[in-house]
Amino acid sequence: MIRYIRRAAVLCLLLMAALLVNAARVQIFEATSLDKNPANRRVAIARYDDPRGDILVGGRAVTGSRDSGQQLRFERTYTEGRLYAPVTGYSSQTYGTSLLENAEDGILSGSAPMLAPLPFWNDISRGESAGGKVVTTIKPSMQRAAFDGLGGRRGAVAAIEPSTGKILALVSSPSYDPGELSGTGPPVKTAWARLNASGHQPMLNRAIRQTYPPGSAFKIVTAAAALDSGVVSDVDEPSGAPDPYVLPGTRTTLPNTARGCGDASLAYAIQWSCNTVMAHIGVQVGLAGMLDTAGRFGFNDPSLRIPSGVATSNFDRRMSVDQVALSSIGQFDTTATPLQMAMVSAAVANGGDLKRPYLVDRVTRSNGHTLSQNTPVSYHQAMSPATAQQLQELMIRAVEEGTGENAAIDGARVGGKTGTAQHGLDNSATPYAWFISWAQAEDAIRPAVAVAVVVEDASEVRGEISGGGSAAPIARAVMEAALRD
Repeated sequence: MIRYIRRAAVLCLLLMAALLVNAARVQIFEATSLDKNPANRRVAIARYDDPRGDILVGGRAVTGSRDSGQQLRFERTYTEGRLYAPVTGYSSQTYGTSLLENAEDGILSGSAPMLAPLPFWNDISRGESAGGKVVTTIKPSMQRAAFDGLGGRRGAVAAIEPSTGKILALVSSPSYDPGELSGTGPPVKTAWARLNASGHQPMLNRAIRQTYPPGSAFKIVTAAAALDSGVVSDVDEPSGAPDPYVLPGTRTTLPNTARGCGDASLAYAIQWSCNTVMAHIGVQVGLAGMLDTAGRFGFNDPSLRIPSGVATSNFDRRMSVDQVALSSIGQFDTTATPLQMAMVSAAVANGGDLKRPYLVDRVTRSNGHTLSQNTPVSYHQAMSPATAQQLQELMIRAVEEGTGENAAIDGARVGGKTGTAQHGLDNSATPYAWFISWAQAEDAIRPAVAVAVVVEDASEVRGEISGGGSAAPIARAVMEAALRD
């Protein structure tokens, strides 16, 4: 009898060991694959079982959580959702996350390892910490000024603090309320279908995800290339550019909208936006020189993140001479995001030292304890300090006595550059209106802000559309808000 009892005990021990091995296999080795299985709802239930951490603007939460009483318990809510949608993105139980909600999902959801009380605690416990907070660099007054300035027109605004790279405003218009996408069910699916079917593309973040021909705003990059390379040594010296100017190797004549551009100087060309002078100078710099300078401003960099991904601004690596001429005035295949053009202005304002732009100031625990803090980092030396100083003066002249007069602010130094970008088949579409600028209070030691504005559907008669008329007033409002803060 004892022998049979022993055998039964051994069998029970073996069965127990087998159960433990199987449990370890399921809970440790197969846990990841089971978590990713679409049929496993436990992950989704756990994800929404606690409130999500908040995104803060100006010290105030612009997100929240609502107890829905459903199986997926907590839904995301947004304060002034349309205003901050280009910053926050959406967090949807149906469609996932975007922008900051996506880039900082680990912190906001509580799954980031840095939130755990001990290393590997979440892996061992299979649990998550309370969602942390993401503190942005956005200034509410500047965000509001940009949003109101666009007034629902298609376009975007990006504003940067030149000395640090902090993104102070990031607006895309028209916008949408991300709260419409937060939960589940037919209303969410209907909102998703409506937003995606809209010809106005309200869910497109035009400030960082849409590229446009920058038009004459790009002439600042061409001027930097000319000054740094020595092609131009005196900004007031005649350029030798004829008017009319025939594109090299073609019979195509490049027009000017300004007068007096024949043999005009670089200073006059920036002040009044002469196409012929800047195209001529771009050809003299050459493809290699233009490509190098554009790269130092951030063009052709697919790795730029803020932390959300940014569309790559383009300056072609292979071009004929006539294409270089057109690219030098921001046409042909040259394209840029509004953030990229704000970086161009910021580099000029900061003495040539272009700081890497960033949108998150710091991330914290739910109690506000800081876990990590972003600090200014140099991205590129876009141009020499001497060149930056000269371009500052030329941009100031463009505002005080040239095409950018609508951006002037009493009691401040303001530099700017207008742009009107042709596009569409045979340039038949309504031109984009651009304005890039920077502003410095008279008693300040450095500029407070650099701004880029693009307006897609300017309401003026096509022949009267200009960056100075359509985009400059918006830039001025944003700069005024920056100088008040």
